Amino acid sequence: METFENIYLDLSKQSGRCRLAESGLGWKPSGGSDPFTLDNNQIAAAQWSRASKGYELKIITRDPSVIQLDGFEQEDFDRAAKAFKIWYGINLENKEHALRGWNWGKAEFGRAELAFNVQNRPAFEIPYSEIANTNLAGKNEIAVEFNLGNEPAQNGANGHAAGATKNRGRKAAAARDELVEMRFYIPGTVSKKEVNGDEDASGAEDEEVDEQNAANLFYETLMDKAEIGEVAGATFATFQDILHLTPRGRFDIDMYENSFRLRGKTYDYKIQYQSIKKFFILPKNDEVHTLITLGLDPPLRQGQTRYPFIVMQLKLDEEVNLDLNMTEELLETKYKDKLDSHYEAPIHHVIAKVFKGLSGKKIIMPSKDFVSHHNMNGVKCSIKANEGLLFCLDKSFMFVPKPATYVQIESIASITMSRVGGALAASRTFDITITLKNGQGEHQFSNINREEQQPLEAFFQAKGIRFKNEMLDDSSTLLKAALNDQDLASSDDDDAGANRGSADEDDESPDEDFQADSDSDVAEEYDSAHESSGSDASDAEMPDADDDADDDDAAPSDDDRPKKKIKK
Repeated sequence: METFENIYLDLSKQSGRCRLAESGLGWKPSGGSDPFTLDNNQIAAAQWSRASKGYELKIITRDPSVIQLDGFEQEDFDRAAKAFKIWYGINLENKEHALRGWNWGKAEFGRAELAFNVQNRPAFEIPYSEIANTNLAGKNEIAVEFNLGNEPAQNGANGHAAGATKNRGRKAAAARDELVEMRFYIPGTVSKKEVNGDEDASGAEDEEVDEQNAANLFYETLMDKAEIGEVAGATFATFQDILHLTPRGRFDIDMYENSFRLRGKTYDYKIQYQSIKKFFILPKNDEVHTLITLGLDPPLRQGQTRYPFIVMQLKLDEEVNLDLNMTEELLETKYKDKLDSHYEAPIHHVIAKVFKGLSGKKIIMPSKDFVSHHNMNGVKCSIKANEGLLFCLDKSFMFVPKPATYVQIESIASITMSRVGGALAASRTFDITITLKNGQGEHQFSNINREEQQPLEAFFQAKGIRFKNEMLDDSSTLLKAALNDQDLASSDDDDAGANRGSADEDDESPDEDFQADSDSDVAEEYDSAHESSGSDASDAEMPDADDDADDDDAAPSDDDRPKKKIKK
């Protein structure tokens, strides 16, 4: 038996004692928790290399999975190699890592991990058990998402159950900072013959048929190796082409025993049922659609964007006929009184029942204590520029679809109802501001119809929420301002009537510059003197009228113009 001290199992936070024996190997943490053991018939391969705490012994099991033992000294190699050779019949391979720091190389798919090689040396390895999801982020770009360690460490081995060799997504939780996503740029095309190492096929035509985009082939291979998607187990149910408002798009939903998968044209998501923290069914005000909302922790990630809620929109009148792909034994034992073998009902009812049966989450509906002015469950409002519906639930408020916002009633310090905007808008709508306890911030919902004020106030009172109506203060202030304006206007009119300044003097004093002609000087139209007086006046006032007429092309000539009568 060979014994090694201060060894860390799978990046565990505390060290332990590692022992190699003929029957297998074991590791026991220094804290005295249950040990981890591995039988000799489970060991498929072993590697020795430099690591963060010294030297690492990496064991590839027949599952396959990866066991990492870190903290060895350099002189321990001979003892470990001898033990593996004699007891397990396996050569301990001494591997050197690439230290050039290049970010380009060749990806190699092994039995239990993906290796990135630079000049035929591994730069880093990614165990398949640590990969949560992968997506085609572009034509030649692959995004690989890693599992987040959310469960507390067990047995001092960072999530290992006693005797377990499957350690999915728990190694990264040992560190304070963890890598959550990595992207690979894979240009060009490649043939499946090259990837699979099949050299029996010959002929250029066959090779051209097998060629495909290198990024797509990498994606498909990783999906298969990391057991993402359909190969993760039997599909109990599938719902096709379901409209999602968050994240936006249409996805097929595949339901498995422990997880479900959203399959879209560009992105695929694999989500564990244990990540579902809240499950809502929220009917829309149009009486045509309903919203199924899932609250996730950890949230769904798409690059730098996080989605803590998934919002599906379903038609109320859409029927579905579904038979669960589940054995009678499993249905009668694990899912008894939770699931039925056959469903024939509206699709939103079927999806809700299947999700509830597989995840065990309670369905949250709108509160019966609230009905809007139009006898609906939701209140139309907006967060900044995003319009949506605010639902009053028994223990919380929920705004959907974007940004989906969840506010627990027990965390609310007070609610303020106020009027914001111009005079016309202020008379028809109002805002509510929810202030959270302990200075956790606030949420503002704007452009709420004034008719919803009384139902909301009644709900606040029923739930014992402190609220303040600032609109009453605003109304009195506006009324006082209006009265002041009227008083000011009336006083101005009185002052203007009492003292008009020089205007009165102008009315009383005659205009000396104006001299009115006698009545006889003005000729009427039908008077005999009208023609002569009008002609004389025209000639006297416009002496150059004839010159202007000559310059005008459209004016008649002097010959065509009738001659004037000469006074005798």
